[in-house]
This record gives sequence, C-alpha cells and structure tokens, in this order.
Amino acid sequence: MSAWINRQGRWLVPVAVAVAGAVWLHSRADSGKDKAAQDTAVNLAAAEPAAPVPKAALSVQIVRPQAGQWPMALAANGAVAAWQEAVIGAELSGQRLSAVQVNVGDKVSRGQVLATLQTDAVSADVNNARAALAEAEALMVEAKANADRARTLHGSGVMSLQDSQRALTTEQTAKARVDSAKAQLAAQELRLRQTRIVASDDGVISARLATVGAVVQPGQELFRLIRQSRLEWRAEVPSADLQRIKPGMTAWATPPGGAPIQGKVRMVAPTVDATTRNGLVYVDLPASAMSVGARAGMFAAGRVEIGQSQGLTLPQTAVLLRDGFSYVFKVGPQGLVTQLKVSVGRRVGDRVEILNGLTPQTDVVASGVGFLSDGDSVRVVKGQS
Repeated sequence: MSAWINRQGRWLVPVAVAVAGAVWLHSRADSGKDKAAQDTAVNLAAAEPAAPVPKAALSVQIVRPQAGQWPMALAANGAVAAWQEAVIGAELSGQRLSAVQVNVGDKVSRGQVLATLQTDAVSADVNNARAALAEAEALMVEAKANADRARTLHGSGVMSLQDSQRALTTEQTAKARVDSAKAQLAAQELRLRQTRIVASDDGVISARLATVGAVVQPGQELFRLIRQSRLEWRAEVPSADLQRIKPGMTAWATPPGGAPIQGKVRMVAPTVDATTRNGLVYVDLPASAMSVGARAGMFAAGRVEIGQSQGLTLPQTAVLLRDGFSYVFKVGPQGLVTQLKVSVGRRVGDRVEILNGLTPQTDVVASGVGFLSDGDSVRVVKGQS
C-alpha cells in the first residue's frame, strides 16, 4: 500500500507544476490583451477631432444703459370740455327769424351776424319815433323863441310877469319833450339793431337751434359758442396726489384715435368728489387742439408731469417682450449671450426706462433680440457703447 502511494506521489508533483505554469501563462496573455486594448483606445481618442466651436448665430451691435433725467408723471383720465360756452339768444319778442347765416362747426368772429329777424314792424316804430322827435324839436324852437322874447322884455312892463313865466315854462317843457323823443328814437333804433343776432366773441359754433320762420322770445337759446375756440381737459386725479400738482405744470391729453396734446395746468379744483374721492385738474389745451382731433365732450387719457427723476434707459429695440416679461441679452466675453429679466417703466420716444436688472456697465444686444435665445453665440460688430 505504501509503495502504491509513493508511486502516485511521484506523478502528482509534475502534474501540479504543469497546471501552475499553464495558469501563469494564461494570466500573462490576458494582461497583454488588456494593455493592448487600452493602448488602442488611447490611440483612437487621440485620433478623434476636437469638438467644433459654436458658430455665431447673429452679427449684433452692443449698447449700454444710459443714465438721464426722466419726467415723473401722474396718470389721469377725464373729459375734454369747452373752456367757456356762451349761449346766444334773441332779445326781442314776437319777431320771426328771416335768415340763419351760420351752422354748427363754423368759426365766427366777434360782432359777426349769425341770424336776422324780420324788421318791418321795428322799422315802422323807428320811423314813428323819428317823426315824434322832429315834432318835439319844432315845438322846442317856438318855445325857445317865446322864452327869449320874455327874457328880453322882462321888467319893461310890456309883458306881464305871468306871461313871462309861462313862456319860460313852455321852453323847459319843450326841452323835456325833445329829450324824451330822442330816448324813444334810441330805444327803437336799439330794437332795430337787435334784429341782427351777432356773435358775442370769437369762437366756434357748437350748437344751433335757430330755424328760419320760427318766432323767437327774449332769452330763447338760438346758438352755442365755444369762446375763442378754447378747449380744456378736466383730468380726474386721486385726492392723495392733488397736492403734487401746481398751476403751470405740463400735461398731456390723448383723445381717442388722436395724438397726445400738450397743455398747461390752469388750476386745481378746491373740492374733491365725495363719491370717487377724486379732484379735478383743469388743463388748458392749445387753440390747435380741435385740428388734431379733440372735441368737447370726449373722454381722454393722459398724464401730468410733476418733475424729473434719474433713471437708466435703453433703446426699445434692445428689450424683448416674451411670455409677459421683459428681457435683454447680455453679451459675454466669448460672444455668448445670457438672457436677463428686467423691469421696465416709462417709454419716451424710442427709449424705455429700465427699473432694475441691469447696471450701467452691462453690454447688451442693441437690436434683433427676437432672433436670439439664451446661450447663443453672436459676433459683435462696431456700434454704440
């Protein structure tokens, strides 16, 4: 038995050595393959081209926010009204309109004839008054002659004292009759002039109720006249802001469909409406307001300028409105743009006020922002700074 074990042990040793050598050779082969694979990967990576640089999406100019004085204004709404509207009517009663010479919208001057009344009856009264004056003046001549004779014969005994006194009294009565006849004639001539209905001032006819053939009464309205063609804007302002508005300040009113009209604050109402808690600011509009679309009675929105404030501004072309917010595009050193959200305020001309979100040293795209997105690459060309 022991002999058999000894013979088996002599065979096991060489077998174990052979197996160990095979394992060692296999591991060396695997490691060589791994190294070769790594070398191949390194060589392939080195052979691959570098990632391309993003191509510029747009050639742009840059601009920086500018600091400047901007007007401070209070928004207001109100009605456009006539500065003063005169009512023109007849002063005679029972007379019929024979002619109407103007219509609504006509410009008239002071003293211009607007309409005429029939003059037959009044002319007859004038002629009657003139005849009465002539009669009174004739009696006056006779009475004066008698009075002069009485004064000449006074104290001579030729004329009694009673007759002398009667002659002097008759002279005074004749004088009074002449004065009365003159007054009557003046009154009738005034009535004759009143048959011509004239404009009380320069202005524009805003209403006409006169009709040819109608019988007029004293005080009856025939025309309405906007004096001097002047309009005013009656702006409603909250009571808390009334103290900030002073006469002489500049105001702008924009009628529907028209351009803004510049005016001046004339006065601030001393009272406030108890229901709305708003006060009225009366703004004089220029004489040209009618020619640019303003009409009495129309509604107008506008503002009252109350001072100046410092602010940053950009061209409106540099601001993008997207999804209800305002954005600008900041240009980085490598030409990459970053979308920045900003708050905007007032707009004057082609510039817009930037309330926050930018500094005066920020370079932003001046125009064409609608074609850009956050992270785009741009090429900066010479422009504003």
